[in-house]
Amino acid sequence: MPKPLALPFKRIFISGGAGVIGQEMVRRLATLPNDIEVLVGDLKPRPADFPARFRYRQGDLNFLTEQEIGAFAPEVFIHLAATFERSTESYGFWEENFRHNVQLSHHLMTVQKDLHSLRRVVFASSYLIYDPELYNFAEVPAQPRSLRETDPILPRNLTGMAKLAHEIELRFLQTFRGEQFSTAIPRIYRGYGRNGRDITSRWVRMLLAGEEITVYGAESFFDYLYAADTAEGLLRLAAAETVTGIINLGTGRARRVSDVVDVLKQNFPNLRAKYVASDIPFEASQADMTLWSSQIDWLPPTSLEEAIPEIIAFERARQETPAAKAPGHVLISSVAAKVPLVQAVRAAAQRLHPDVKVIGGDMNPACLARHFTDDFWLMPATADAHLEEIITHCRAHGIAHVIPTRDGELAFWSRHRAALAEAGIAVLVSEPEAVTRCLDKLEFEVFGRENGLPVIPTALGLDGLAANAQSLGTTGFVVKERHGAGSLSLGLNLPEAAALAHARSLEEPVFQPFISGQEISVDAYVDRTGQVRGLVPRTRDVIVRGESQVTTTISDPALVARLIPIVEKLGLYGPLVLQALLTSDGGLHLIECNCRFGGASTLGVAAGVDSFFWFLQEAAGADLSQFPFRPAAGPLRQVRAAADVVTAV
Repeated sequence: MPKPLALPFKRIFISGGAGVIGQEMVRRLATLPNDIEVLVGDLKPRPADFPARFRYRQGDLNFLTEQEIGAFAPEVFIHLAATFERSTESYGFWEENFRHNVQLSHHLMTVQKDLHSLRRVVFASSYLIYDPELYNFAEVPAQPRSLRETDPILPRNLTGMAKLAHEIELRFLQTFRGEQFSTAIPRIYRGYGRNGRDITSRWVRMLLAGEEITVYGAESFFDYLYAADTAEGLLRLAAAETVTGIINLGTGRARRVSDVVDVLKQNFPNLRAKYVASDIPFEASQADMTLWSSQIDWLPPTSLEEAIPEIIAFERARQETPAAKAPGHVLISSVAAKVPLVQAVRAAAQRLHPDVKVIGGDMNPACLARHFTDDFWLMPATADAHLEEIITHCRAHGIAHVIPTRDGELAFWSRHRAALAEAGIAVLVSEPEAVTRCLDKLEFEVFGRENGLPVIPTALGLDGLAANAQSLGTTGFVVKERHGAGSLSLGLNLPEAAALAHARSLEEPVFQPFISGQEISVDAYVDRTGQVRGLVPRTRDVIVRGESQVTTTISDPALVARLIPIVEKLGLYGPLVLQALLTSDGGLHLIECNCRFGGASTLGVAAGVDSFFWFLQEAAGADLSQFPFRPAAGPLRQVRAAADVVTAV
């Protein structure tokens, strides 16, 4: 009788944990003591039955950072994430295999190899590495060939090549990091299981639909390994820290394809099968489990006769459950010429899922940024009369996220964000009241003053401001538009008569006392709980038409700590840009706040304020505590310069 599973560690990182083996592994871990911490990463949405106490990171793990995984500090890394195709790989698999097998495996070890917490790595490799001449035959085989770990290797396809490449990488790392962590590389045999893409699950789905199944190579032998057994075996291997290197994981008892059909017939008496001859060689392979048996006190117990009824029951239940939807596409409204913003959104979307498209929307069919999006929508005006048209278009084109980018449209999107949410469309915008006070400089000042924020006094006229100006040590005034981008029509440090004259050129002027100091912008993201998720201040070194052409982040923890409670009092959601002044006496004076992503806020993203990725994760229901803010180690400077882009037409 095998001993119960006991894990000598507490924090486990599983890549590809929403796959067939990964889900079984998570179910198994959920039965263990509650002090085990699990982080699962996968492209797919979080499975509904995953325990709430387990962390989940949806997105492309090629973008996982050392800071992000370091915050979790895994003791064990179980690498399941991989992509594969059926028996014959297509031409298009060339890029997919590199990105999600070769590159991903390399990247995940790059960000973890120097973590002091890491004690154990288990990499799910494959028997596809062995030379197919050992187990492929032109004639019907009489019995399977038992493959040993020492048998010749010659990967038979791209997937096998990728597995072997990472085996060699891990062998390399053991040369330098062997005292830090141990590595086990199980070569896994013919996997099948609940929710699988394997032939057994596909046949079950076809039979439940009343279809005929097609059988190729009925006389071939495969070592069928049930996913629940694979998960158990991998966990037991992880726990056996002294077991290292390559080791087979199979049942050691191959079955013919015809055996699978016979078991299906027992469960589907009316099964219809068409047996087709093929020029594909017969396979006859199974795992030699001698090494495993000498090291691990457990063998995979589940037979086809036991597993297939479980798969049938799962598929029947799944027919009654709505399938999980892939993440929807992203619409950038009023995309205009905001190319850096498009690129930042694209990077975030690709980290979530490679199939997410970035769609530009604008009323100008010739807008520049349309050349940088996946698709373009000639949008109607963002007016109440067009709400139904906008919702209908978004739903018809799979748009589930909207990012407004222009002050003039924020009120529309904010006013209708509840109706859009009911239609399955998340909008990156604050509540109407918060939007209004940010768009109205006078309301912003009144709100700030009433809530004890260090706002610069603002008024519709100069009456009463003279005293404020004197108390601030100035005799000059600033004149700007009450609504919209104040910097475009700004009158700066004007004496009283000139200020009044400049005001006559504006539609609805407001006045402020001029304060001499260093002007800064503050990029921040406020999550749905009202907490600042990340905040980075930056200097405005060169300003052109109100936007920072050159800007540099400020590494000042005391200033950041001072700004966070101020931002949280504003009642905003999502990205924002706060404009402020720092004076030589240590004073902080708030000028205004833009409750959207700013023109130069891409520097904030580079510095760690991951606004668009956080938005997409929140829209998917993720807890942002799994994505901690990791500010850049030192100051960063951004220079905004025009660039020529040449593309094929």
